[in-house]
Amino acid sequence: MATATWNGTVIAQSDETVQVEGNHYFPPHDVDLTRLRPSDTTTVCPWKGTASYFDIVVDDAINPSAAWHYPNPSPAASDIAGYIAFWNGVDVT
Repeated sequence: MATATWNGTVIAQSDETVQVEGNHYFPPHDVDLTRLRPSDTTTVCPWKGTASYFDIVVDDAINPSAAWHYPNPSPAASDIAGYIAFWNGVDVT
């Protein structure tokens, strides 16, 4: 089971993650969506498409753009559509 933790709080936990390029992508039903706030950040991956980001909020602490997902990925990355991955200090074990 993969677990994503930040600032002492479990943000996501699942045995249904999909690993892509060393990152665990969590199904949205296994993520505490109350801890995520949409960010203005986007990036483009040549083969996955455009990623949208979330800030992670725990109590008064904010980790900006520390979670991302591909709401409309390319066909090559369709298995991670809507799944959420983490970085920037989020511990994924």
